[in-house]
Amino acid sequence: MYRRNIRHILIPLAVGLALLIGYNLFLKPLHPSLTMSPTETVVSVPPPPTPPQSKPSESESRHIRTLDQTVIPPTPHQALLEGIRDEVEKHNLSLAENKLNALPASVLLDGQSKPFVAILWNNLGLQQERLQGTGASLGSFKKAAELDDTNPVILMNLAHTYWEQRDRALNVEFLTKLMKVAPGEPFPHLAMADLLQEQDDLTGAATHLAQATQRAKQDPALQSYLATVTERVHRTQSVESRMTARSSTHFVVKFNGEEDQTTWTSVLEILEEAYRDIGQKFGHFPTKPITVVLHAKESFQGSTGSPAWADGLYDPTLGRIQIPTQGATTDRKWLATVLRHEYVHALLHDRLGSQAGALPTWLNEGLAMQLAGDSWPDLDAALHGDLKVIPLASLEGPWGAFTAEVSIVAYLEANSATHYLIERWGMARVDDLVKAFQAKASVATAFQDKLLISYEHFHRQWLERYEQARS
Repeated sequence: MYRRNIRHILIPLAVGLALLIGYNLFLKPLHPSLTMSPTETVVSVPPPPTPPQSKPSESESRHIRTLDQTVIPPTPHQALLEGIRDEVEKHNLSLAENKLNALPASVLLDGQSKPFVAILWNNLGLQQERLQGTGASLGSFKKAAELDDTNPVILMNLAHTYWEQRDRALNVEFLTKLMKVAPGEPFPHLAMADLLQEQDDLTGAATHLAQATQRAKQDPALQSYLATVTERVHRTQSVESRMTARSSTHFVVKFNGEEDQTTWTSVLEILEEAYRDIGQKFGHFPTKPITVVLHAKESFQGSTGSPAWADGLYDPTLGRIQIPTQGATTDRKWLATVLRHEYVHALLHDRLGSQAGALPTWLNEGLAMQLAGDSWPDLDAALHGDLKVIPLASLEGPWGAFTAEVSIVAYLEANSATHYLIERWGMARVDDLVKAFQAKASVATAFQDKLLISYEHFHRQWLERYEQARS
């Protein structure tokens, strides 16, 4: 999210903000004051529960995803299959994988053995996923599906892995087949809706969201997510149906047909430059075209649900950069700053996939400012004001409910802490940190494992540098 120029509030900030932050920090618990209530503006939608469904308990999850391997079919290969099964159960995963790969063709040609080998590959994949993540389990699930493409549990596990890895194999053909094999599952329709909205088919996306909702009656968490996304799709469809679209190699720009042509031309030029420049800095380029929507100023907040202080945002749910057009034709520097900032958010989301929400917001915003080369004179001026520090731990969640005053402190600290990270450890180590969050590590674990420093120690060291810069 990009915050608009707020120089006009800096004069009263020195007095008012000190009282505001002091009250929130010392006279009442900090965390509740910085979290969003259901009635407040929501900038992004949390990711859906992990498919095939949210996991109320480990035992239930195991029942859903693991296939019974206790009964070995009576075939001439029974002893061989029993040995592999035992290795899987003893968690000798490398040995089990080697033995599965070395199975003679006669085993796979046997009508009774082949489905059981698929079960072994499936259960091996679950063990690999538990220990090393979905990246390590993909090959096993694919082999299981190749051996038995009619087993709904195997195909759902493969779909789950494709989703986590943002693998393009989760395509229309695969999802259509999955819907036939597992007709009662909501996830194939949710994934199809996601795929269709990426292709800008919001009507088709809405249809599959409705079908997913019908199949999610026993999952309140998924129902809530689907209701939120469905509302956003309908709202976006209503707004964008009146827009004109223009495309470049890597971007699609939507705008009101009455807008000056120079606006979207400038937008495409800025974005293509950002694609090259920021992609090289970050070492990642988008896997698909990114949509950018230009809104009339008066409709921007209502159309996007953005905070009043935002001058742009990236919507990870629908994969869109959204900015107001006011000032776009007269202030190219402002336009470039906003677009580059939001492009970094889009790039981070593309890189992290379903784990994008695991990245602390202060690091997400800080990377956007550092990689985009943001220059915010008003924040530089605020740095030397009478401000109270907000602990970084309180800036890890959503910022959509922040007031403009609190957002100043949040952006100051995000930029400062991320600059300190890059300056001390280098971008390569920061990239390792991002990968740790992608692997579902907690903030404390990620810092300790990748930077060899506790989160608390990092906070103290950064805070010392931050206070020095303010003095």
